[in-house]
Amino acid sequence: MEAAAIVLAAGAGTRMKSKKPKVAHEILGKPLVRWVVDAAREAGLARVVSVVGHEREQVIPLVEADTDVVVQEERNGTAGAVAVCADALADFDGSLVVLSGDCPLITAGTIAELVRVREEAGAAVVVLTMEPDDPFGYGRIVRDPQGGVARIVEQKDAAPEEAAIRECNSGFYCFDARALFEALQQVGNDNAQGEFYLTDVLEICRRAGRAVLALPCADAAECLGVNSRIQLAEATKHLQRRINAAHLAAGVTMVDPDQVWIGPDVRIERDVELLPQTFLMGCTQVGEDSVIGPNSRLTDTVVGRGCVVDETVAVEARIDDGATCGPRAYLRPAAHLCEGAKAGTHVEIKKSTVGKGSKVPHLSYIGDATIGEDVNIGAGSITCNYDGKKKHATVVGDGAFIGSDTMMVAPVSIGAGAIVGAGSCITKDVAPDALALTRPEQREVAGWAAKKRARQAGE
Repeated sequence: MEAAAIVLAAGAGTRMKSKKPKVAHEILGKPLVRWVVDAAREAGLARVVSVVGHEREQVIPLVEADTDVVVQEERNGTAGAVAVCADALADFDGSLVVLSGDCPLITAGTIAELVRVREEAGAAVVVLTMEPDDPFGYGRIVRDPQGGVARIVEQKDAAPEEAAIRECNSGFYCFDARALFEALQQVGNDNAQGEFYLTDVLEICRRAGRAVLALPCADAAECLGVNSRIQLAEATKHLQRRINAAHLAAGVTMVDPDQVWIGPDVRIERDVELLPQTFLMGCTQVGEDSVIGPNSRLTDTVVGRGCVVDETVAVEARIDDGATCGPRAYLRPAAHLCEGAKAGTHVEIKKSTVGKGSKVPHLSYIGDATIGEDVNIGAGSITCNYDGKKKHATVVGDGAFIGSDTMMVAPVSIGAGAIVGAGSCITKDVAPDALALTRPEQREVAGWAAKKRARQAGE
């Protein structure tokens, strides 16, 4: 049977104290709502509808590429949020999972299990339940004598004996789609909040003679919602540990897993070592036997095998096999270190290729440049690539040697095998195998320093 999902992402999240809607806040580089949508996709749900409302212009770009977007104009409760999907799902007849867009810890396995249990039992609905350490604020699961779900009572409507129940509603459900939308027409708002509760659908289905079941969640953390900055931090820690545990099990070494942060789309091969305060985000990839960190942050960067990346920030960069970076290197977008190349201490590289075996060891800036193989760039050298309006290119041929404190004023080309003397300002092309110098002649005045000291002493 076909299965689909509704992701509720219309809430304001006032406790976040933010100008952003809560589902747009990120964990490990991914917005909360994307964690939920991606889990639904991974569970095999071919169709997903996202319900947006508050600050929708910030939420829609996060979900419009792979979900149907529906707007809840009036935020009048969870039943109202689901009801606005009726037209979008008018042709759908199957299992319909309702998910909360602010619950990023839900797993594909749990979503798939909800669908399986409902379909095997032919139930109108299966609700995912949990037993949190503190149940305050959650709807309580009231069971009948046979163990089925009689109803769900919200905290503000709960009698004392109901408030004492430990089993709580997680906010995740799997419905028979037709039963759901029929029951929604009967939901009222006679409650303490004056809202239309989705939980009332369960009692309506039960009165209609349909089975209403509960599926206890093995890990209550999966149901953790994010309504405050504190809960955002808690969810981040859970996901950090979940992701790190998977990489550890796959053969990645971490000296201290609590000091390593890895995004959900990062790929790491075995025998990689991640040192403390390492951040791997976006679509970063790391090859076998590489060592990353300490104090490194890589975003959308590809690292080859056997690399050492120490105290480095790299964004949309490429580091080929055997290359080394840092400490304190900065690789900006389109920086490419070829096999065995080096970007050393306090080196910044932008939109440049450093050829195989070439070195930029320290205190240099390389921008908009193509550096050949086996080139040495001396300390303190820079490519002067910006004239105030446009960026210009620098080309350094294979085997060239650039002396320390050299300014290469682009556009300029330095031929293969050329040597540039330290302290030069190169403004014209240099021929292959030539020596280029722009150093002024040294002048010496005998005794000048002694005479200066004598004058100062007499003043």
